[in-house]
Amino acid sequence: MYYHSTRNNNGHYTASEAILKGLADDGGLFVPGEIPNIANKLGELAKLSYAKLCHAVVCEFFGEFRGDREFEADVTRAYDKFDTLSTLELKEFDKVCYMELYHGPTCAFKDFALSVLPCEIRAAKRNLGAEGEYAILTATSGDTGKAALEAFRGQEGFKIAVVYPKHGVSKIQELQMNSTTESNTFVCGLEDNFDACQTLVKEMLGEKIDGVNLSSANSINIGRLIPQVAYYFYTYLRLVENGRIGMGQKINFSVPTGNFGDILAGYIAKKMGLPVNKLICASNMNKILTDFFKTGVYDKRRKFYITQSPSMDILISSNFERLLWFVTRDDEYVSSLMRDLKNDGLFMAKELLPFLKDFAADYATEQETAEEIGRVFKEHGYLIDTHTAVASAVARKMDLPEYTVILSTASPYKFCSSVLEALGETPSEDEFESLDRLAAISGMPAPYTLTSLRNITRVHDNCGGVKEVKAMIKDFLEKGDA
Repeated sequence: MYYHSTRNNNGHYTASEAILKGLADDGGLFVPGEIPNIANKLGELAKLSYAKLCHAVVCEFFGEFRGDREFEADVTRAYDKFDTLSTLELKEFDKVCYMELYHGPTCAFKDFALSVLPCEIRAAKRNLGAEGEYAILTATSGDTGKAALEAFRGQEGFKIAVVYPKHGVSKIQELQMNSTTESNTFVCGLEDNFDACQTLVKEMLGEKIDGVNLSSANSINIGRLIPQVAYYFYTYLRLVENGRIGMGQKINFSVPTGNFGDILAGYIAKKMGLPVNKLICASNMNKILTDFFKTGVYDKRRKFYITQSPSMDILISSNFERLLWFVTRDDEYVSSLMRDLKNDGLFMAKELLPFLKDFAADYATEQETAEEIGRVFKEHGYLIDTHTAVASAVARKMDLPEYTVILSTASPYKFCSSVLEALGETPSEDEFESLDRLAAISGMPAPYTLTSLRNITRVHDNCGGVKEVKAMIKDFLEKGDA
């Protein structure tokens, strides 16, 4: 299968080339020439462990990896770091199921794809006979940064630089990133929001740095996006196995959405033949996607909110460009929309709304998010984080008749102050006192990977504006010294 840019249908790249490049030369995102349909393979996939199912799904798109025994073994090892045998857990209540995606090494759903990305890059390098070190540039709204650092830290042949919004992540998220010790890692806070971090990374990917091969760990990289498709299949098949649904029965997935990668993976799963009714695009107060699905106007010229669900505080949802291409297959049209967004701050595509019926969209206010955390805990004794609460609240608003799966994307202990407040408690200024209090109230042990941060030393303390951050990253990449 070949890949091309969302802005140019003519350039053909192999999967290995697309993964190593990360971003197309014209600024577009790589998309596959086709989406394979595997509806007739669901019975076979149901027999597989999560790692083997992920390998099977990835190889449907990256066929050149299929016979690579080293890649297959790499993918299996990638999930050995998860703290539950089934890799993800399902918590089922009546017609609703929470898909717990936070049992990886950094307690967030980003671990699922980022654990596999280094395996893909190594396989791609073998396929192409590529030499030299690769620098992985990553923008993060909180969770991607640590998951990428965990995946690439200490890995021979890689350097990784992470940029995060200095005042836009939780205290624990920041400490997770800034305590990474390996010398091939660099972390820097940007005095701006996530959109600015993402723009900075995209600009640097388009530049040339002597002696450095650049790629990305963000979901702009097709190698990061495709592994996420696997957990939609795995969850569906487990629900069939548990007798909650029948094979072929359509269900909904409610997805807390910021950069649109996670929900796009669900869209791809549906196009591959997974029986999905609606993909619920759940937003927080930065509801640019909700507004687009309702009006056909994507307008970033609006107030930006720093919310209790910071990983969703995004106004430029990069992966939305891929959806625009999938529903139009028109590179010139997509290019014109992206040009309008860059030049004018908005684009209008009302004519696309009839082609977006796979999606439903709404948002949750800060009050609704907090109330949902409290409601779920009161009714089920079950603790959810702020992002999961957005998806849960929006799903309740819609009240669709089909069985609904809510993607639980992060441990509640990564946002313990906000969760405590939602439960009617007063958080401490000391984040770890809040963490202890939350554990005592809920009876749910906090993950060791978070409690172990209590006495850890900050290694990275870099911060600045766009020019300063770019200069620091270039210096790190050229010198190779964090």
